[in-house]
Amino acid sequence: MVPHLTTALTGPLLELESRFLDNATTIEQWLRVQWLEHTPPFYASVDLRNAGFKLAPVDTNLFPGGFNNLNPAFLPLCVQAAMSAIEKICPEARNLLLVPENHTRNQFYLQNVARLATILQHTGLNVRVGSLLPEITEPTVLDLPDGQKLTLEPLRRLGIGGRRLGLDGFDPCAVLLNNDLSAGVPLLLQNLHEQTVLPPLNAGWHVRRKSRHFAAYQEIAGRFAAALGIDPWLINPDFGVCGEINFQERTGEECLAANVDMLLQRIRMHYKQYGIDSKPFVIVKADAGTYGMGIMTVYDAAEVRGLNRKQRNKMSVVKEGVQVTEVIIQEGVPTFETVDEGTAEPVVYMIDRYVVGGFYRVNTARGIDENLNAPGMHFKPLAFGTSCSLPDGSLGPDAPPNRFYAYGVVARLALLAAALELERSAAE
Repeated sequence: MVPHLTTALTGPLLELESRFLDNATTIEQWLRVQWLEHTPPFYASVDLRNAGFKLAPVDTNLFPGGFNNLNPAFLPLCVQAAMSAIEKICPEARNLLLVPENHTRNQFYLQNVARLATILQHTGLNVRVGSLLPEITEPTVLDLPDGQKLTLEPLRRLGIGGRRLGLDGFDPCAVLLNNDLSAGVPLLLQNLHEQTVLPPLNAGWHVRRKSRHFAAYQEIAGRFAAALGIDPWLINPDFGVCGEINFQERTGEECLAANVDMLLQRIRMHYKQYGIDSKPFVIVKADAGTYGMGIMTVYDAAEVRGLNRKQRNKMSVVKEGVQVTEVIIQEGVPTFETVDEGTAEPVVYMIDRYVVGGFYRVNTARGIDENLNAPGMHFKPLAFGTSCSLPDGSLGPDAPPNRFYAYGVVARLALLAAALELERSAAE
């Protein structure tokens, strides 16, 4: 199921997909060499935008929360990839503790936790779920809409001096976080002794910045484009940063407006180069955080001067009530994909360095230039007949396996950028 593309099957994107198809062997060899030098995050999801003239990542999540939205047919891929990740990081692991977000009322998120636990159990691990919620004081069984049950247990510090994290009667070798640490690292997770924490704590939003990720991606895209002989702009969203802003006090507006104007000028140059007859725009969003909060679409620098109270309130706070003081101004990549008559974008999921599935985020209430991670969205699994790793040279570049291969290539470049980003963060 490939959504209808309103773009004609000509131009830069078709040429890009053709280049990927013709150079699949080179691409896989290039990526394999990169993974000899860099360690992939345990898992990740990448939001992509297909504009018809470019295909680029617009967000990379290192604590993905939508495993329940993946096509169940690809569960074996997830299990194999998880086995590979665990064998490399903690080969003797027997017990694994999964620590989720504090979304006990979000049934969809809890189904994600249950699916994740199932994947990990199939790798031969004893898996239990430990909650950071203070009200979880004893094992609590939750009934999920799909008929599954999920047991949350209170986290404990174990051993002499309480140096390890676990549950009553359960001392895990590894701790897998499905909690993005937006509000910081809880005391329970600090200074653990001889326990592997995945992803590492520096992957949390209390440290991580989108601008650092896309700076790393810019490097990776440039090297990859040079290897394939393509223009890196076709796979890379340009960006700028404004690091001192307070929307409530209206400080930093001129910094923001100047960066918006500069970026729009650069985008116009590329549009002219490729004969793109569209009005460029940028996305202004919090430099840290997720859940589609603190995001606005901007076509002119004047739009960010003198924001009204509603706009300032929307932009000033993200998840966990964290105040926004830094924003990334990202090139707007419109999406020309539709599913069920709704605006759509592909989201690709990876475990270790392998693509394990994905879905379309669909929102009938949003336009091609807007954030789709918003009320009204729903998900459609990518119903590909084969995985994103098996292009078919006998078919056209726009055929489903080849389009999904292109998605997988760009998503893996974003994964490689995340690996580079985490290395640099750990060294600081």
